[in-house]
Amino acid sequence: MEPIQSALWVVILLVALALAFDFMNGFHDAANSIATVVSTGVLRPTQAVIFAAIFNFIAIFVFQLSVAATVGKGIVMPEIVDTHVVFGALVGAISWNVLTWYYGIPSSSSHALIGGIVGAVIAKAGPSALIGKGIWKAVAFIFVSPLLGFLLGSLMMLLVAWLFRRVTPSHVDKWFRRFQLVSAGAYSLGHGGNDAQKTIGIIWLLLLATGYSSPSDALPPTWTIVSCYIAIALGTLFGGWRIVKTMGQRITKLKPVGGFCAETGGALTLFLATALGIPVSTTHTITGAIVGVGSTQRASAVRWGVAGNIVWAWVLTIPASALVAFAAYMASNHLF
Repeated sequence: MEPIQSALWVVILLVALALAFDFMNGFHDAANSIATVVSTGVLRPTQAVIFAAIFNFIAIFVFQLSVAATVGKGIVMPEIVDTHVVFGALVGAISWNVLTWYYGIPSSSSHALIGGIVGAVIAKAGPSALIGKGIWKAVAFIFVSPLLGFLLGSLMMLLVAWLFRRVTPSHVDKWFRRFQLVSAGAYSLGHGGNDAQKTIGIIWLLLLATGYSSPSDALPPTWTIVSCYIAIALGTLFGGWRIVKTMGQRITKLKPVGGFCAETGGALTLFLATALGIPVSTTHTITGAIVGVGSTQRASAVRWGVAGNIVWAWVLTIPASALVAFAAYMASNHLF
């Protein structure tokens, strides 16, 4: 364990970098929680980001810190982690986020962070320092979360179509413009609850590694929890407009009823994963739900080429961010 005082400035720097990642997570993933409500015309973009940011922060009062515990103690052996590992992990995750944001590709900030942690730890100690159960749980949900979102989104759409089969389309549209405010709020709640905890987890990992937190602590310090929820809410407030168009219109065209079903299916998936302590991708989840809603209309309603490009980004996220993190870890040993 490195001396606490000598590492203090490095710890402060890395906490700031982690909060920058958290802000970028909100910025990058804002489209996930507002794309449908914007593209259906229920809220204007400015209204939508304020609405989503508020629910991102409210999640602090709703969810237990199960995901933070998984990231902080369940992916790698905490005793292996040092400031260089955390630096490499954050650089790997941030680099991938910037690249995919620039090209408007809705990738996963969550899996970029996990890939970053994996790459940096392998650079230091090899694969044996990884906790296989935690890694495979996260990797499995790359596939499970969009499939579950797809299933729940399509089932919601079929259920709503049957329940409202005798109602005129104009009345359905009117009602679901109101209902979509509920579903968008629920999805933003799930987004904040799952995603903010990943940054809480890596800051906790840093504090454990440098002696500022004890392995016997059941929870991370309160300031880490509050600061991470504030950071992700502010990131959402600034929004990620390049990705809104892809999520809201390029995959499939949505009406308010479709937006409600996609958001509700995605929110249920996020609530389940967060309760189980599984760090999942809000991007994967809402994309699966949107595709599920579109496919209930007709297969041609989904632009499968766009969806296919997104899937390739999902597959590449962990190895690409791990590779950058590996290099960043090596470089950091010469920086501090």
